[in-house]
Amino acid sequence: MDKLDRMIEEALSAEDRDILDATAEKGWFQQSFDLFRGKNGWVAWVLMVTQTALFIAGAWCAVRFYGATEVLPALRWGISGAVLLILATSLKLSLMPQIQADRVLREMRRLELMLAKRDHLS
Repeated sequence: MDKLDRMIEEALSAEDRDILDATAEKGWFQQSFDLFRGKNGWVAWVLMVTQTALFIAGAWCAVRFYGATEVLPALRWGISGAVLLILATSLKLSLMPQIQADRVLREMRRLELMLAKRDHLS
């Protein structure tokens, strides 16, 4: 934190600090774990359980693929493993837009609080 940041922090009132603390930027891991809470947390849990099952099945197919000695079983296990691993990745990446939406909503709340405070002071 540089000198300018400290000066801004000192100039803020207690109410302004509360607004900044309530809408502070969260780290990537905190944002990811926040997906599992709230009204739609169950959706993230279902996606993660499904993604984990698909990944384990895909890894098992990959092991069988590398152990195959003939072409047809290798093709069967290889394609199955690849499809399962791609589906697992797709499910995991489907949670990223929700993280971005949460970030936008948090910034909108921050602006609303700042505007409400500004209107209140006027």
